[in-house]
Amino acid sequence: MLLELHVKNLALIERVDVELGEGLNILTGETGAGKSILIGSVNLALGQKAPKDIIRNGAEYAYVELVFSVSQEKQKELEALDVFPDDNGLLIITRKIMPTRSVSKINDETVTAAKLRQVTGLLIDIHGQHEHQSLLHASKHLEILDTFAKSRTRLLKDQVVDAYRQYKALKAELEETAIDLEGRGREMDFLRFEIDEIEAAQLKDGEKESLTEQYRRQANGRKILESLSLAYQAVEMDGIGQALRQVNEVAAYDSQLKGILDQLYDAESILNDIRHAIGVYQEEMAFDEEELLQAEQRLDLIHHMESKYGGTTEQVYKTLEEKKQRLEQLEHYDEYRGKQEERYKQASKRLEELSGKLSKERQKAAADLTGQIRKGLTDLNFLDVSFSMEFRRLDHYTAQGFDEAEFMISTNPGEPGRSLGMVASGGELSRVMLAIKAALADSDAVPTLIFDEIDTGISGRTAQKVSEKLAIISHSHQVICITHLPQIAAMADSHYEIVKSSKGKSTTTRIHLLDGETMVDELARLLGGAEITDAVRQNAREMKKLAEKVKHG
Repeated sequence: MLLELHVKNLALIERVDVELGEGLNILTGETGAGKSILIGSVNLALGQKAPKDIIRNGAEYAYVELVFSVSQEKQKELEALDVFPDDNGLLIITRKIMPTRSVSKINDETVTAAKLRQVTGLLIDIHGQHEHQSLLHASKHLEILDTFAKSRTRLLKDQVVDAYRQYKALKAELEETAIDLEGRGREMDFLRFEIDEIEAAQLKDGEKESLTEQYRRQANGRKILESLSLAYQAVEMDGIGQALRQVNEVAAYDSQLKGILDQLYDAESILNDIRHAIGVYQEEMAFDEEELLQAEQRLDLIHHMESKYGGTTEQVYKTLEEKKQRLEQLEHYDEYRGKQEERYKQASKRLEELSGKLSKERQKAAADLTGQIRKGLTDLNFLDVSFSMEFRRLDHYTAQGFDEAEFMISTNPGEPGRSLGMVASGGELSRVMLAIKAALADSDAVPTLIFDEIDTGISGRTAQKVSEKLAIISHSHQVICITHLPQIAAMADSHYEIVKSSKGKSTTTRIHLLDGETMVDELARLLGGAEITDAVRQNAREMKKLAEKVKHG
């Protein structure tokens, strides 16, 4: 559950630290006090996009921190995501929002938005002010059913996704390889031409490099011979021989001259070797214009083949194999096409069977879900309500099977069920969503549920029924609820007041936990508005006592 919420420099909030309890946590306050900002801060910590002006004026950054206490069962699920609470089972999620970027962390380790959503999806579920409007879209209804039925349909859904992927791939392959007889003949002729062209070229590994060197030598043959002739003349000069004779005549007079004499002998030997090497090269070097032309033509062919069929000789031969395989396919096209169609037929059959099984399981689950929602709606002051789910088959497959499902409701005896959008008002949709959340809570392992103004469009006895439903949900989940209604606030296990105050040009939002009498005072404010009389305060005290009686039976 969510133990603590810490917010700093967020919109009107300079600093707020809230310790939340088990059961039903109620937040109340004047309109505009910042209640939705507080819930918005939780959304920001969970990865919601941050508005540009969310950082408090004058602050360098905004900061939100959520501290969760995680059960042993949840710890195992988190470990599967490579997330590990500390030894006390605590998990800390933070988000620091700066003007140009934001950073999210789990236990001081920076995480991506996708990873953050995976982790927080196991811990908390937020019902926003307008979420009930999503019930107007039938696509949301199947999603709700699948959430309810996930324990019994997870394996089937995974199988359907896998079968659909195979089905789509084979269908695309069939469409891509469909070809008429005339077109097949043209492609086969062209493939044979290309195969012959590649094989006739007889490309060899390393040939291009060898030919390139040969071509460069032949193309520059005259320049090479001219330069070598000048080099030969340079090393043929008798300077070294004359120096050797002169030093040799006086070497006997000074032993130190022996070293110079040895060096001159070495130099003479080296120059003789160079002259010999140049001479041999000149004798062997022969400029052959025909050889140059052949090298040039062969290189042109190699470059043409590589540009047409691949960047390297290896790639050219890989292309050759692919074209041979394609030619073989076309030569045995009817057989190949038959096998292809059979695989597609089998994939379609498998997808149909799995989608049918999934549909049956969904319909069984739908009966359970709508039964629970119907009971929940009765508890929420729908006096005579019929609630069901209508299934229709799509004319195509999807990764979710072939089902299209929609909730149907009738609020008057004898009337047929109709689409929620045609029947329900805003307040009724809000109660339907609460009934759905209550039904999902029994099958959903998410420990913390947040309801942001679930009381939209309701009052009186209906408000009392909503408060009782929230109290029931809070027996198995931590519930955090923003409300304007005293009937709901009276059910609080922990009641927090949100207050906005101004000092000079600065406006701040604060939150504090109410105790017995201050809780009664807040209920009286909700009941009586601007003027709180003793009678109103007494009414509030009675309302709190009745709520305690309802909660504890």
